[in-house]
Amino acid sequence: MISCLRGAGVEVVERHASVWEGRHKWSLGIVAAARLALAETRLLLGSRRARFDALIVGYPGHFDVPAARRIARGRPVIFNPLVSLHETLVEDRGRFAAGSAPARFLRRVDWIALRRADLVVADTEQNARHLAELGELPDERLAVCFVGAEERLFRPGWQPPATFHALFIGKLIPLHGLETILAAAQLAPEIPFRVVGSGQLDALLVDRPANVEWVEWVDYERLPEEIQRAGCALGVFGTSEQGVSGTRLRDALDHGRHARGPRAAA
Repeated sequence: MISCLRGAGVEVVERHASVWEGRHKWSLGIVAAARLALAETRLLLGSRRARFDALIVGYPGHFDVPAARRIARGRPVIFNPLVSLHETLVEDRGRFAAGSAPARFLRRVDWIALRRADLVVADTEQNARHLAELGELPDERLAVCFVGAEERLFRPGWQPPATFHALFIGKLIPLHGLETILAAAQLAPEIPFRVVGSGQLDALLVDRPANVEWVEWVDYERLPEEIQRAGCALGVFGTSEQGVSGTRLRDALDHGRHARGPRAAA
C-alpha cells in the first residue's frame, strides 16, 4: 500500500518503533506489553510536531489506533487491520478460549480500534463486511484494497522449472491449512513439497511424509527466488471461517494424479 501511494505521487513518511521483529513477530505477555508501551511513548514523543494530511495505521496496529488518534489531532486516521485479533487468536489459532477474559479483551481491542478510525481498509469485500459488523460501522467508513506485493522484490518472469516441486511459504498456523498440505503430499508421493516457515503447528512436520522438505526460515529478500524456482505455489487451505475449504487441494491433487500427472495436479 505504501509503494502504491508513493507511485501515485503521495509523500509517505514512515514512523516505526520496533516491538515484534524477526521470526516470531507476535507474542503476548508482560514483556511484550512493556515493549509495546515503550514503543508507543517513542512514537508519541517523536510525532508531536510532525506535519501530515492523514495518518495510516497498518497491521498489526490494533493497539496503536488510540495513540494515532491523539497524534492526528483532528486529521483523518486510516486503519488497515488485515485481520481481527479476536478471530485470529481465539477462533483460528485457539490461543484463548472463547468467552474467556483474554478473548473479551481482544474483542474490545478490535472494537475500539475500528471505531476510532475514520476509515477502515479491508483486503476483500467479505472481510469489509465482517469488520463493519465487528465495529458497528456504516459502509461509508470502509474501503477495499486488495493485498499486493512489493514490486521492488516481486516481479513477473516465472518460467516452468526443470524440476517440479510444490511450495508453501507462511506462518504455520491453523488458518494456512498445513494438515491439508501434508495430506495432499501423502496422496501424491511422486511430487516433492517444500514448506518454508515455522509457528504453532511445527509438531505436525516432525513425522512428515518423505516427499516433504521443511525449511524453518528464509530471509524476506530471498522469497522471490524461492517462488521463481517452484513449479507451483500453495495458498491458504484452512477450514476455519477465516480460511477457505481445505478439501480443494486434496481434490485437485487426487484428480490430477488420475488425469495428467503431477503438472496437472499443480
